Amino acid sequence: MTEQPAHPEQPQVPEHVDVLIVGAGLSGIGAACHLEDRLPGTSYLVVEARERMGGTWDLFRYPGVRSDSDMFTLGYRFRPWTDDKAIADGPAILDYVRETARERGVEQRIRYGLRVERAEWSTEDATWTVHCSRGGEPVVVTCGFLWSCSGYYRYDEGYRPELAGVEEFTGAGGTVVHPQHWPEDLDYTGKRVVVVGSGATAVTLVPAMAMGEGAAAHVTMLQRSPTYILALPGIDKIAVRLRELLPPKAAYAVTRWKQILVTTGSYQLARRRPELMKKLIRKGVRSQLPEGYDVDTHFKPAYDPWDQRLCLVPDGDLFASIRHGNVDVVTDHIDTFTATGIRLASGRELEADVVVTATGLNLLAFGGIDLVVDGEDVHLPDTMAYKGMLLSGVPNFAYVIGYTNASWTLKADLVSEYVCRLLEHLQSRRLDVVVAEKDATIPEEPFMDFASGYVQRSLHLLPKQGASEPWRLRQNYLRDALTIRRGGIEDGALRFSRAGSRESSTA
Repeated sequence: MTEQPAHPEQPQVPEHVDVLIVGAGLSGIGAACHLEDRLPGTSYLVVEARERMGGTWDLFRYPGVRSDSDMFTLGYRFRPWTDDKAIADGPAILDYVRETARERGVEQRIRYGLRVERAEWSTEDATWTVHCSRGGEPVVVTCGFLWSCSGYYRYDEGYRPELAGVEEFTGAGGTVVHPQHWPEDLDYTGKRVVVVGSGATAVTLVPAMAMGEGAAAHVTMLQRSPTYILALPGIDKIAVRLRELLPPKAAYAVTRWKQILVTTGSYQLARRRPELMKKLIRKGVRSQLPEGYDVDTHFKPAYDPWDQRLCLVPDGDLFASIRHGNVDVVTDHIDTFTATGIRLASGRELEADVVVTATGLNLLAFGGIDLVVDGEDVHLPDTMAYKGMLLSGVPNFAYVIGYTNASWTLKADLVSEYVCRLLEHLQSRRLDVVVAEKDATIPEEPFMDFASGYVQRSLHLLPKQGASEPWRLRQNYLRDALTIRRGGIEDGALRFSRAGSRESSTA
């Protein structure tokens, strides 16, 4: 991976663009590429708070960072993933994003170091006035359509629960780090490491720190409760064979649909036959672990598969590190940190030199932007999500939030296609404004039906979803591909108008 330079000197931001995209990560670059392809005359900018492209894949620098789903669906629909690895490392994904931006001419449309703080909509002018800051200095840009592609968690702060006694541990020379802010100079070679957590980050970190050059002496994965973990091949042999037989785009399309169908099928099986899926997962785990290993204590969750996201381990690397002997899993609760490590609720002591708190993320809707519509602050919990991409009562605004049961980019691509169709609809009818209008008779439900802690901690801060279409947030790509990609724009829930008109009507 080649390091992308920072951009301290940049052209002045234009006064007005048709579309302003917030975020230069996987979603934002994809959105810009769709605009380039489908609406080539549209003026747009991508504003990025950080000094580099790539979002998550540039932020996370912890050992072994990789995708938590296959790259044939995490990759863009319009640009084949051609690497042999199905589960790719972070630097490879970052290169893929940057190369896509370069090939599509998006690079020159990105303005770095611009943090969007507030966006004010005027119906009279059909315009968003977007207030940004760069190095403490205010920067204002206006746009006709605002598109949030900033993900849904805080970049500046990961979630860390209260850790009793942590000062005693660090005061005695111990090191505590969060994966979201990994120190470049952290040397754990030959040290005792405890990774607190059992999610995707933890199961990535443990084998990465335990194996290879510079490995720790011993790594313990300390979890309060188990997670469902699946071992998958790191290289998809079918994909490799298809590339030998078909042109790149055709091979990618076939492989992508294969993965979509397999993922959708396994999810549906898990929801309809959870006990069968539990048995299949348990059988796979047991086959990877030493004879007599206590599978039920450490790898038998109390919830059903896909109540939380399943964790993937390429080529079973987590299980291989356990078999190797320098990794163990402990299922217990932390009582307190001590000068030499962690004392557990059971009374057991875990000696440690380094503790990694892989305890999750903090959600932050739309990058924390304050939205204002005609002088009124938008209170997100009062809004309802339309097709998981627009907000009721907020004109000319879209956002990208991916699936919880499949690759993020599957939904991101669909949102981009829909937004382009929506903009085409406005242009062809010489309209300026579109807004989703909530039906007061539709019962409200939480934005996400997902048991993961980072979601449950923040549901009260998020919009609602509705109990019926088109307000229902579905986790089904096959259905969304039909309704979002092919469905009509005018469905009675969207209202269209021209600038200066507060009276909405169907176009």
